[in-house]
Amino acid sequence: MTGTPLRVGLVGYGLAGSVFHAPLIAATQGLTLDTVVTSNPERQAQARAEYPDVRVAASADELWARADELDLIVVASPNKTHVPLATAALEAGLPVVVDKPVAGTAAQAQALAELAEKRGLLLSVFQNRRWDNDFLTLRRLIADGELGEVYRFESRFERWRPQLKGGWRESGDPAEIGGLLYDLGSHVVDQALVLFGPVTSVYAEADVRREGAQADDDTFIALTHESGVRSHLYVSATTAQLGPRFRVLGSKAGYVKHGLDPQEAALRDGSRPGASGAEWGAEPEELWGRLGAGESPVTGGGSPVPTLPGDYPAYYAAVARALHAGSPNPVTAQEAAAALDVLEAARRSAAEKVTVTL
Repeated sequence: MTGTPLRVGLVGYGLAGSVFHAPLIAATQGLTLDTVVTSNPERQAQARAEYPDVRVAASADELWARADELDLIVVASPNKTHVPLATAALEAGLPVVVDKPVAGTAAQAQALAELAEKRGLLLSVFQNRRWDNDFLTLRRLIADGELGEVYRFESRFERWRPQLKGGWRESGDPAEIGGLLYDLGSHVVDQALVLFGPVTSVYAEADVRREGAQADDDTFIALTHESGVRSHLYVSATTAQLGPRFRVLGSKAGYVKHGLDPQEAALRDGSRPGASGAEWGAEPEELWGRLGAGESPVTGGGSPVPTLPGDYPAYYAAVARALHAGSPNPVTAQEAAAALDVLEAARRSAAEKVTVTL
């Protein structure tokens, strides 16, 4: 990509900002990390140590005051701040990337989309798990007809975290938009919609299992798609024995894949895309999923399917192309609003113990 790199202001330097966004922005041709916004002195020092040329600001207001010096704002702050910060950025004339969930409701997401359209600005949502290795592999298997007609999609994002970590993600205050339904649920619902399209009905069970917990930490969502596919989605912090990440059943074959995409762990460990000779996002052969019919993969049934490398860098590369050349937005706010419709229905279903029709 030619031309002057676009200057990025990153708001938030917690887990999302420091582990995901900053490294991916810095690794993307056509983008440069210009400013990090955090009021935490330790995180300010961390940002300066990791990116010596970066400017550090204590408040997002400092970005709006010099909006003409920036080309893109990335909102990676706590969920409750997403809408006001994205609104302020758009009103300052700046394109925006917002971490998921973009908002607490579909109506708020749609209002942001309308504001971005009115201003003629890019508004994109960071749904990085569309570029997980297992998801990319499953999309290819479906596109190639390897499964036949898909009947059932089981997706699990399970963890074993019996002790609370604290913080806004585990808060029971609705204003915080915490809990696993809106955290990991944003990923599994988005993936289901990308694969199988719009949803006609939603059933959910949301529980608070851990002592002292306030937000849902063990949640199940059942979706019926217009296409006829049924998606069963599990997100949990209380799973003592982890299930397969994907179990997808079709008229010809099924695909079962265990384990998580390695990119988050690599980023947490300090690895960076393009910084070593190893292929980014690749996993060893023993972790490949299996494709087959009539036998359990646990007893050797089916054939191993090479897992495509995960590719989180593709998201910001697509954002850069969209801003430089008008290429498509990799994840639109309208798509995020559709997922929020499902999440809102799931929350209602769990609370009222009903199936919600969309």
